[in-house]
Amino acid sequence: MRIILLKDVQKLGKKYEVKEVADGFARNFLIPKGLAKKVTSKILESLERKKEMELKKIEDILKETQQEASAVDGYEITIPVKVGDRGQAFGSVTKKQIFEKLKKAGFKIKESQIKFKKPFQELGEYPIKIEFNHNLEVEIRVIVTEKK
Repeated sequence: MRIILLKDVQKLGKKYEVKEVADGFARNFLIPKGLAKKVTSKILESLERKKEMELKKIEDILKETQQEASAVDGYEITIPVKVGDRGQAFGSVTKKQIFEKLKKAGFKIKESQIKFKKPFQELGEYPIKIEFNHNLEVEIRVIVTEKK
C-alpha cells in the first residue's frame, strides 16, 4: 500500500514522504496512530502545498535569524566593575550582565545563546560567542573596565 507519512517514523521515513509498505502495517499501525494516510491525488496536492508553506516559513525564519546575527556580529559591550588597590576586580562579569546589556541595546537574544566558559574576573577584552538557530554563530567583545 502507498502511504504518506504525516510524522517522522523511525526506520521508515520522514514527514511527507511517500512510501510503499505492507497493507497490514499501514492499516493496523501507521494509519490508526495518525502517522500516515493512504495516498490519493487530493492528499498529494495538499501535501505539496503544505511542503511549500513549510519551506517558505523555514526560509523566513532563517532570513530573520541571519539579520539578527549580522546586526550583533562584532558588537562591543563595556561593563565597568569595582577594582581593588592591586587592580583585581571585585565580583565578576556574568552572562546575566551581558544579556541585560544586549537587551538594552535592542537585540533579541536569549541568555542561553551567550556562550563562554566562566565569568570574567579581571579587567580586559574578552571575545564571546553567541549561537543562533541554523548553526549560525557570531562573536562579540566584552570590555571589562574600572568603574569610576
